[in-house]
Amino acid sequence: RRDLLPAADGPLRVVLGPNDDWFESDSVGDLLGGPYTVSTSSNRVGVRLVGTPLRRGRAGELATSGMVTGAMQVPPDGQPIVLLANHGPTGGYPVVAVVATVDLPRAGQARPGGTLSFTAVSREQAVAAYARLRTAITRAVSA
Repeated sequence: RRDLLPAADGPLRVVLGPNDDWFESDSVGDLLGGPYTVSTSSNRVGVRLVGTPLRRGRAGELATSGMVTGAMQVPPDGQPIVLLANHGPTGGYPVVAVVATVDLPRAGQARPGGTLSFTAVSREQAVAAYARLRTAITRAVSA
């Protein structure tokens, strides 16, 4: 049943953080206001986005740390990069948000020139959405 599948369009759900406090609050609003265009530089490592640059409100550098798939790193140019399946294990740029696991396939299928937008959800909402998808898949396979 198609109604059990995640939406094919609309904003990607993101959980803000862990470094969203490194950015000016109106800049985080810009991210959520989107849209952002998918760059031709995108690949299996990450979806590079072009749009309103995210401005840091905090100077300095972050220590290199482990990265999860879906992390949205922001290099000094302010243009976000959504890390995909072939991303490196560590990164050094601040992570403004993480794409919810349930929406990662849509991020990975974004085509250069296409647009993406984002909406903030809580961690609990992101986990619940993924749990609903897994339940729907299990039911569909078992039927």
